[in-house]
Amino acid sequence: MTDTESSLPLWPFLAADAVLLTAGGLLLCLGHRPLLWWEASLMAACVAGAAGSMVAPFLRRDSDAQSLAQARLLADAMGQLQKLEPLAAYITTATNQWREYQEQTAQTAAGAKAVADAMSVEVKAVGEFLQKMNDGEKAHLRLETEKLRRAEQEWLQVLVYLLDHVFALFQAARRSGQPALLEQISLFQNSCRDAARRVGLVPTLAPAGEPFDPKAHQLKDDVVPAANAVIAETLATGYTFQGQPLRRALVAVREPEAAAAPT
Repeated sequence: MTDTESSLPLWPFLAADAVLLTAGGLLLCLGHRPLLWWEASLMAACVAGAAGSMVAPFLRRDSDAQSLAQARLLADAMGQLQKLEPLAAYITTATNQWREYQEQTAQTAAGAKAVADAMSVEVKAVGEFLQKMNDGEKAHLRLETEKLRRAEQEWLQVLVYLLDHVFALFQAARRSGQPALLEQISLFQNSCRDAARRVGLVPTLAPAGEPFDPKAHQLKDDVVPAANAVIAETLATGYTFQGQPLRRALVAVREPEAAAAPT
């Protein structure tokens, strides 16, 4: 039997992986400190592309190997079916001569029983083989699912990191006292948040004067606020991902006396 395994070359994927990793390294070494949002996004894209380029040929080879194994299994099954044709002809001939050759019929029945036992053993072996293949496929699917979940957590962390920096930039623009700059940064922040909403990441705000809710808000170092404390300022935006809480908003609070004091 000739070797029909996948001959997909690896060097183009390795070359692409090297180029993308080199580009990501250059962005990390030569970029600003801290990295600008577009630099971080481009570096993340380079790393993701390099990972995909490294994994792609192996996934392709694995797929080709599974297809080849299935083709071989079908060929073996066809061969077994062809071997059964002489046996069927023999049983037909023995049935036609049953009245004249009872002894031969008994021998033929014994032979047929032996063949049936052998077939039962083969069927059991094939069933065990198929069960092993099914278990291996399930394990492979679980592994791929875990990889996808880890990848989702990684890009979600990167996206939250970028949105936090955009919020810090908005806070700095608000403190600068320049309305034009504040308007531009506000529009930029809203555009970034709208893009994040498309993948299910929604920022949660904590308006000043709102009562402190430990389920939605948190303080620095997890300090427990006084009773009836109200929010004075939002330090970091909270997030929900696809309707599930991801992070509580980091806030500063005012004491109840300060909150109730007349302005």
